[in-house]
Amino acid sequence: MSPLTASQILDVARRTEEIYNSHGLRCCLMGSTASYLYGVERTPNDVDLVVLSVTYTQEHLKELLVGKDRNYLLVRSRNPTATYRVLWYRIPGTSQRCKVDILIPGVLNLLLKLQGWSDHRASHRVDMRQKQRLDVRDINALLDIVCARNVQLTDADAMWIPQTMKEAAIKTVRRYVTFASPKSAEKWKLVGFPVPKEVARAAR
Repeated sequence: MSPLTASQILDVARRTEEIYNSHGLRCCLMGSTASYLYGVERTPNDVDLVVLSVTYTQEHLKELLVGKDRNYLLVRSRNPTATYRVLWYRIPGTSQRCKVDILIPGVLNLLLKLQGWSDHRASHRVDMRQKQRLDVRDINALLDIVCARNVQLTDADAMWIPQTMKEAAIKTVRRYVTFASPKSAEKWKLVGFPVPKEVARAAR
């Protein structure tokens, strides 16, 4: 089977976004397709779309597409322990298929806010450093929500987050617990972040 062209990939992305927009859902591209639109020359091989919703699960979002367009289909994962199904889009008039990963923000919001705190803390500008207090308040509120929903780094909807981003977040969490919010240590551990024992003990 010949590889998909960039034009085909973009058509799939547009069709997917169109359906979600018709349901009042906002979304944005991530991954290789977004990088291609930004200027990276490598042709993407799939579509990664983040749907900005806290109402729908990933599986429900996939089913919305399947119910709207028969070119979408769901297949079992190759992982026998997986509870999710993989979404594909059949390219009309061909035997080709494009994999479509539907993602929800989940723990990503928390990681982005955490990075914002780190950037503000390291800034040479006084006005930026002053934002840390509000950052801490928002991060701890998001952390409470994530824990209440039992969201973890190992969840299926977090597997798409780049490993480099997770590794950077682990280091930032250690600084956050040490310098900004020691009492949050146990909650970070619940989400799946390894907090050093000496830091966790100091937080008690």
